Amino acid sequence: MRLTDYTDYSLRALIYVASHPDEPVTIQHIADAYGIPRNHLIKIVQKLGQEGFLLTTRGRAGGLRLGRPAKDIKIGAVVRATETDFAMVECFHDEDHCVITRACVLKGVLNQALQAWFKVLDGVTLHDLVDKPAALNRAFTQALALADVRADLREAAAGNGAAPVRTKRGRPAKQAAS
Repeated sequence: MRLTDYTDYSLRALIYVASHPDEPVTIQHIADAYGIPRNHLIKIVQKLGQEGFLLTTRGRAGGLRLGRPAKDIKIGAVVRATETDFAMVECFHDEDHCVITRACVLKGVLNQALQAWFKVLDGVTLHDLVDKPAALNRAFTQALALADVRADLREAAAGNGAAPVRTKRGRPAKQAAS
């Protein structure tokens, strides 16, 4: 069983928000921390908001917060809300053309495995995943610093050569046009 990038990014977004409980976070913060596309995250955050996993607030003081306590967000529920297909083999579908379906026990075995997988995921909460927020935040800080270095190298390679001005959060400051 493999999760889609959509579910992977959904779980990562929730982990990031849960690891920053005292401040609203932006989609851009999440994108920068993980190095994943902001546009893809916009769709994900919308879905997570619709499902009640996130609260979204617009405006200057806006951002993302958990829609309910992390201890009440089961990972199995997130996976069910974000994955579109759990049919592991053809015989899971209504239109099954496999010639051995009537005699084969594989479907039952795989269904048991899928149910066991969900039992494990249903026993884990978002709180369990962010049990060590300090360690997560150190990892996010290191990832952002690495992203800054990569951005600087790309700028230098593009021929600019000048060291970019950094903001308080370490992100490149917007330069005024000369």
